[in-house]
Amino acid sequence: MMRKIKENKALHILYKMIEFLLFLFLIIYLIFVVFQRVSNNSSIAGYRLFTIASESMFPTYKIGDVILIKETPITKLEVGDDVTYQGQRGNLIDKIVTHRIIKIEENGTITTQGIANQYADPTITSNQLYGKVVYRLFFMTILNKLILNKFGFYFLIFVPLVMLIFMEIIDTISDMKHSKEKHEDEEYDKKS
Repeated sequence: MMRKIKENKALHILYKMIEFLLFLFLIIYLIFVVFQRVSNNSSIAGYRLFTIASESMFPTYKIGDVILIKETPITKLEVGDDVTYQGQRGNLIDKIVTHRIIKIEENGTITTQGIANQYADPTITSNQLYGKVVYRLFFMTILNKLILNKFGFYFLIFVPLVMLIFMEIIDTISDMKHSKEKHEDEEYDKKS
């Protein structure tokens, strides 16, 4: 079967594209996981990724949405901007929060509030601020929601990984057979 695929240029190109896309998909997801979880959301070129974990910003952001945060100085922020920060007071201690700015004081403190919340958060300062929300990453959000589902994980991670490994094994075996046949043909030609 692999020989037929390799001999037919269109099928060979399609096979290589599928193989590449499976590999690319797995690499993108791996980078996402490493970037978001293992690196403790360290900034890369001034950007961070976060996943929305509560309904405090509904309907703008839903649970599981992946957002891109850009480090932004407080002087560049405006009322109405959505920001992400590290909570240091009240019930937000040590929580990473994404809420909307409702007030900016002249002393540099900011008051935020979740869209769905009745009350404002304790004020924050620049040392708590991760940055401003610049994008809701649609593709990463869908991927994140699918992967968190056990069927999604099975069909989007496990099955493609097994397929990729299987395709590589078949490709290697086919190459070995082809090489062996070529070597036998050369030996036969030498004897003739």
